[in-house]
Order: sequence, then C-alpha cells, then structure tokens
Amino acid sequence: MIKDDNFFMQRAYELAQQAESFNEIPVGAVIVANGEIIGEGFNQSIMLNDPSAHAEMLAIRAAGQHLQNYRMLDCTLYVTLEPCPMCAGLLVHSRIKRLVYASPDLKTGSAQSVFNLVQSEYLNHQVEVTEGVMAKECSSMLSAFFKRRRAEKKAQKKAEKNAKNNNVVNE
Repeated sequence: MIKDDNFFMQRAYELAQQAESFNEIPVGAVIVANGEIIGEGFNQSIMLNDPSAHAEMLAIRAAGQHLQNYRMLDCTLYVTLEPCPMCAGLLVHSRIKRLVYASPDLKTGSAQSVFNLVQSEYLNHQVEVTEGVMAKECSSMLSAFFKRRRAEKKAQKKAEKNAKNNNVVNE
C-alpha cells in the first residue's frame, strides 16, 4: 500500500484529538521518512507548562531521537495547523524537506498566511509546502474547540459575577 498525504494527515488529526482531550489546542503533527512515521506529537504547552511544547516541536524532537540526528533531511512534516513563527524557524533549522499542513493560521501562520519563513530567500534552507490536506476536518475541529472555550469562559465569568453578587447580598 502506498501511503499518501491523507494517510499521514489522518494520524496528525488523531493526535490533535488527543490534544483536545487534555483541553490543549487541538494540533497534531507527524514526521515521515521513507514512508514511515518516525516522530509524532500533539500540543502540550499547558500540560507541560512549556510554551515551546507545540505539536511540531515534539514531533521533531522525537524524529531527531529516532534518526540520531538533528537534521531531518528528506523528511516531511504533517501538521493540522499552519506552523507559528517558532515552529517555522524550527523547520528551517532542522532542514525539513517538505511541510504539509491542513488549516491556515490567519493570525500567526508562518508558512504562507501571515509570514513565509519556511520559504524565505534570506534563510539558508527553504521548505516545500503543501496546504489544505484535510483542511475541512481540521478547521472544523479547531473552530469547535475555540467556540467551546469561549462559551466556557463566558459561563465562568457569569458564575463569578453571580457569586460576587450573592456575597454582596449576604453581607
């Protein structure tokens, strides 16, 4: 069986679902070399109290251990959301050959949307980019997550306001 971009993005999507189960932003990533997954990760910044614990960062760290090398020559990164500037810089430094992402990030995307660090002529490495693989599924998951989080925050503020009002009445 020849594994294609959808096959590997499906695994990244499953990892994004794991992130969401921990109330992390649902982003998942896998690194592929020679048709096999050699590293994977999902967002864990909150769980690990580590702002660098993005899915891409964790997948690249795992792939580096697998390869016993800090260079990801001939590797492809599949990720459910366009990388941020930190992760885009990591792709350049690790020499990822190809990036495949599902959803654009219109606020911090650094592979085409807001910036294009991965293909900057000023840097010593450029990454091939494919976008939109499983975009609908990944975008829907992210939208639903943030909609739920906004509703939770609104409910929490309302509860705090009600508790404050009850304390004033009871005093």
